[in-house]
Amino acid sequence: MSTNDSNNNSMNKSTFHAAMYPWFAMGHLTPFLHLSNKFAEKGNKVSFFSPRKTITKLQQSNLHPNLITFYPLDVPHVDGLPHGAETMSDVHISISHLLITAFYLLKDHVQSLLIELKPNVVFYDFAEWIPSFTTPLGIKSLHHTVVSAASTAYLLVPSRHLDSASIARLSPNGEDKTNTEIKLMGPPPGFPLNSPIMLHRHEVKTITPFVTRKNEVTGLSFYEQVTNSLKACDSISIRTCREIEGPYCDYIETQYGKPVLLTGPALPEKLTKPLEEKWANWLGVFSPGSVLYCAFGSEWVLRKDQFQELLLGFELTEMPFFVALKPPIGCTTVEEALPEGFEERVRQRGVVHGGWVQQPQILAHPSVGCFVTHCGFGSMWEALMSHCQIVLMPHLGDQFLNTRILAGDLKVGVEVERREEDGWFTKENFSRLVKGVMDETDPIGIEIRENHNKLRETLSNKALENSYTDNFISKIQDLMK
Repeated sequence: MSTNDSNNNSMNKSTFHAAMYPWFAMGHLTPFLHLSNKFAEKGNKVSFFSPRKTITKLQQSNLHPNLITFYPLDVPHVDGLPHGAETMSDVHISISHLLITAFYLLKDHVQSLLIELKPNVVFYDFAEWIPSFTTPLGIKSLHHTVVSAASTAYLLVPSRHLDSASIARLSPNGEDKTNTEIKLMGPPPGFPLNSPIMLHRHEVKTITPFVTRKNEVTGLSFYEQVTNSLKACDSISIRTCREIEGPYCDYIETQYGKPVLLTGPALPEKLTKPLEEKWANWLGVFSPGSVLYCAFGSEWVLRKDQFQELLLGFELTEMPFFVALKPPIGCTTVEEALPEGFEERVRQRGVVHGGWVQQPQILAHPSVGCFVTHCGFGSMWEALMSHCQIVLMPHLGDQFLNTRILAGDLKVGVEVERREEDGWFTKENFSRLVKGVMDETDPIGIEIRENHNKLRETLSNKALENSYTDNFISKIQDLMK
């Protein structure tokens, strides 16, 4: 792989060369590619580092193959990982730390690529070693965040003071585990006033192991990796806009004392393929806006009791529904996990599918009127740009905080009620909530529909998107002067 001498840290007045090194999850790789497309649309060159087999999935979304070049990475095997695993879609969330280890074992290879390619700037997220390596080479580094600004502001700022001593107290045998968890249920010092964002006890219990587990290669916890990276990079960029998260972006800028650049609304790509015929035909028999659609992303797997309670909740609504979820833990198919007699009772109005589906196309179908989502950041934006009522059921990490933005800050969705200690929900509460938001005379349903319509209109303004893109690129160019 050679590069033209004109690319060696050179940049004319209007273009630059960016390298992209995202974390190995489709929820990170895809938005990095969307940003790459925006850069290439303006004539900029992009070198994109990706797991080898995953390039095939990404290639179809590369709108500028003459300017965006993929560089394959062979993900090393780590004991405990499934053979051939490349991304988070290939592993259970409980062994995600092993994929992080494999990710760090690619450090030498990525460094050699950066030396050879000599980009002007590197966009990365999990590889906190990037700034210390690129600064001596004269390459700028941007920590690019593809989760919500609120998540970073709430959990991953210096004022959280999750130093080694605090992390030790959070460990299972830590003497002050309960007190520290209680602190995490509330915001850090200086957090935006009047923010509705907080965490429930069961949510803190889910987040704590991920934040505090030390990586075998680096010896750092996730909190330490991210905060060290945000302190060391030249600038922070976030896949969001002020219309959604302005106060949280300002808080991050204050905490880290450096520019926070916003890419603008993270709008879904325009649909280029029609919905699969069998699903289009099934949805087509129902009246407009009547079908409930549910999906929780490619990574989360429910327990069987949760899976069944959710399906029984859909049954209780007496509405048509399309549920696309992975088989629950301990099951190989969704069919074997269905509640007794469920399939016969809902045969004419319900589908439970265990495979991949075209979510954007389903949300755009006129029969679909409600989206029950885990509120991952990508799905959050798809929900906002849809015409569906939004029902929120977060399961881990940033999903909890994204949910508080939509249900609390923006009031464009409603959250399913959970039990404080363990997060359990009931079919009765779920059904009651869904029927309420779908009732055109229900005050809460009316409010979130009106708020959602107004926000969607604002976000879909092409001039707004273009303004963010132009300003973002201009600030990158200023950074490299």
